[in-house]
Amino acid sequence: MIRILLVDDHPVVREGLRGMLDTEPDLTVVGEAGSGEEAVAQSRVKEPDVVLMDLRMPGLDGVGATRQILRADPSRRVVVLTTYETDADILRAVEAGAAGYLLKDASRAELAGAIRAAARGETVLAPSVAGRLVKQVRTPTGPQLSPREVEVLHLVARGHTNGEIGRALHISEATVKTHLLRVFGKLDVSDRTAAVTTAMSLGLLPPA
Repeated sequence: MIRILLVDDHPVVREGLRGMLDTEPDLTVVGEAGSGEEAVAQSRVKEPDVVLMDLRMPGLDGVGATRQILRADPSRRVVVLTTYETDADILRAVEAGAAGYLLKDASRAELAGAIRAAARGETVLAPSVAGRLVKQVRTPTGPQLSPREVEVLHLVARGHTNGEIGRALHISEATVKTHLLRVFGKLDVSDRTAAVTTAMSLGLLPPA
């Protein structure tokens, strides 16, 4: 039997999923959770093989819950089941370690098949989602920094203050701050250290 934990903040959705899965002889729902925090706790207690994870929930969202569940037990399989299929949502879920990404319009047969495949260690993606990921790989559209922003961030990585960076590049300290704010926005970070480490991980900045 494949043990399943259902995670969705709408009870009627969980009830519908349970009804669909209970008809499958090799699948059993061992628990339900209505939030990301509850999902993490229930995952420890119920020890499911597969977690069906809603993406957007109040508080800890599906991506955050996926990270915490897999950090506690990397052998667990998380399949995102959501109505959302934006590029950002898909990439965040996959980067968090999700074994699959399905849309809520999937049929009972598709859902059951995806759960079985995930339990076998396979990756399962809705066709539209797979197409988006392939497109992302072929035509990466990650953040791009201007040459000046790279110069500023490189000096940040070497430990220079804004004043020192301004003097080195012959620009005002206010201009340095403006460049850094733009970098923070592009990289979706809130501080200098995160900007440097994120830029390095994306290959936008050579090691200091």
